[in-house]
Amino acid sequence: MGMHTVTGMSKRILPLAAGALLGAGLSPFALHFAFAWGILPNRDLSHASSYVREVMEIVNDNYVDPAAASYDHLSRSAIHGMVESLDPHSEYLESKDNEELEEDLNGEFGGIGIQVEVRNARVVVIAPMAGTPSERAGIRSGDEITTIDGKPVDPAGPMDDVVDRLRGKPGTVVEVGLYRASSKARFGLKITRATIRMDSVAQARVLPGNLGYIELTDFSEHTGQQFDDALDGLLKKNIAGLILDLRDNPGGLLDSAVDVAEPFFRKGELIVYTQGRKAADREEYRAEADGDPVALPMAVLINQETASAAEIVTGALKDTGRAVIVGERSFGKGSVQSIFTLKNGEGLRLTVAHYFTPGGAIINEKGISPQVEVVLSQEDDEKLREQRSRTDLTDSSEFRERFGFDAIPDRQLQAAIDVLRGVAVFDTRASPGK
Repeated sequence: MGMHTVTGMSKRILPLAAGALLGAGLSPFALHFAFAWGILPNRDLSHASSYVREVMEIVNDNYVDPAAASYDHLSRSAIHGMVESLDPHSEYLESKDNEELEEDLNGEFGGIGIQVEVRNARVVVIAPMAGTPSERAGIRSGDEITTIDGKPVDPAGPMDDVVDRLRGKPGTVVEVGLYRASSKARFGLKITRATIRMDSVAQARVLPGNLGYIELTDFSEHTGQQFDDALDGLLKKNIAGLILDLRDNPGGLLDSAVDVAEPFFRKGELIVYTQGRKAADREEYRAEADGDPVALPMAVLINQETASAAEIVTGALKDTGRAVIVGERSFGKGSVQSIFTLKNGEGLRLTVAHYFTPGGAIINEKGISPQVEVVLSQEDDEKLREQRSRTDLTDSSEFRERFGFDAIPDRQLQAAIDVLRGVAVFDTRASPGK
């Protein structure tokens, strides 16, 4: 990932826990950050920047620790404070953070393609991802990772540290030390990293009653195509209804949100619009696909962690009467961020507008309210989150050993099923000749 150094500005579309790109003509704003303050002919800017410069000189000359008072450190700290004091979603991204953000939004990263977790104070492989270097190298579910590049793995440390050490530039080699309990064997594998594509579709299956179910975990660059493939697969099974699970989905790219909603809209219909500080800043996003929309009884599951792009899809389907919304009021992250490319691979994520549903409701700090409210305790929310992450654990004793609790009923999912069954009964009774 990584933003490249530019003399003007490069922008990406990201909404939500990321943002969406608006319009053009904003490059001077990026230039204010990419170059020294005060070089542009703006009296207020010149006055403010000269005052900041004066304070920086005083700190640099007099602070007790000269390393902490270097101009480079002070300027970065000043930019962090300036941007991040605006709102919770505007952010100055130093190069590493900028790279990680782009990886998240692309849904791709360099690595070996493996899912891991801490189990009984050990870092254990959940499963190698199909078609990735870890699967080709022979790693199996249940293998314990003991070392990475010869250095021990600390199960008590942050899991992000383990993930960061396994990830890296495609084509580079990582040596993984493993212990396989079934054969009591310790061995090492040298694995060449490759580009790994994450799948936004966590589940796509048919529930009892011939109801389709799709769970989306995020909205990255490939989500639209992955969702279309999952939906097509279910439609070929002649499902009688569809449940879209957006619980705990933090959002992602605006374009992906539009792509996911589009199959249910006629060409030209409004899905979402954004509004910036000026009336002329309004930008509309409409369905572009030809043909008839998918017309199925539909329910969307949301909770307090459903945010951004996931709220865009929910709001569009709710406002237009295409789905019944079930669960809890969503997070309310409806502001639009643009990414401005700075020097040295750094970036600036800045809030530039707000999202509105087709009916004109603002999402930011309001969220989407469900039509069928099913509120869960925090404890049950956490349990269900873990249950959904490990649908492969079907044995009750193995489930309890892994999680430390018995599987609980998913009352929100059951409510969605009941809603769609009720729709089916109503349609049957309302049809002539029935």
